[in-house]
Amino acid sequence: MVTAPNGVPAPGLRERKKSATRAALSQAALRLAVEHGWEKVRVEDIAAAAGVSPRTFNNYFPSKEAAVLATHAERAERIVEALRARPEQEPLWDALTHAFLDSFRADGPDPSALQRIRLAMDHTQLAAAQLRFEAEAAATLGAEIARRTGTDAERDLYPRLAATLAITTSRLAFEHWVASASATPALEAVQQALDRVRVMP
Repeated sequence: MVTAPNGVPAPGLRERKKSATRAALSQAALRLAVEHGWEKVRVEDIAAAAGVSPRTFNNYFPSKEAAVLATHAERAERIVEALRARPEQEPLWDALTHAFLDSFRADGPDPSALQRIRLAMDHTQLAAAQLRFEAEAAATLGAEIARRTGTDAERDLYPRLAATLAITTSRLAFEHWVASASATPALEAVQQALDRVRVMP
C-alpha cells in the first residue's frame, strides 16, 4: 500500500480516476457557464465537454449546480480537517479563523473561484444551491465545533450558529471583495471580516 507523507494511505488508481473525472466535470460546467451563460448550459453539454456520457455525469453530480459548486464541498471538508488540527485550548473563533484561512491558502491561487462567486451572485438558482451547500457544511463543521466545546450538535444551538456565522462571514467577504473590485488581497479581506465579527459588541 502506498502511503502519503502524512501517513494517510494514498488513493489507489480507481480513486484517482474518479477524482479526475469529477474535477473535469466541475471544470467543464464552470467553463461552459462562463462562455455561454448559465441558463444555456445543459448536463449533456457538460458531459460532452468532459468526454463522458450524461449517465456518468449523473453518477457524480445530481445537477449542474452541484458540478459548478463541487469545490465548495471539498473546501468544507478541508476546513473541518484544519479545525481538528488546531490546539484544543485555542479560543473557538481564533481556531475557526485559522482553519478557514489555512484552507484557502492550501488551495493556492484559484482564478476559477472568482468565476464561481460571480456566477452565484448573478444567478438566483445557483445562489440557492450555494446556500444548500452552506447548510450542509454548517452541519459538518458544527459537529466538530460541538466536539471541541463539549456541546451537543443536535440539541444545542451554539455549534450550528458558530459554524453558520463563520461560513456566511467568509462568503460575504468574498462577495464584497468581488463587487467592490478591492485592491486588498482576497484572503486579507476574509481575515478582516472574521476579525470584525470577533470584536463585534
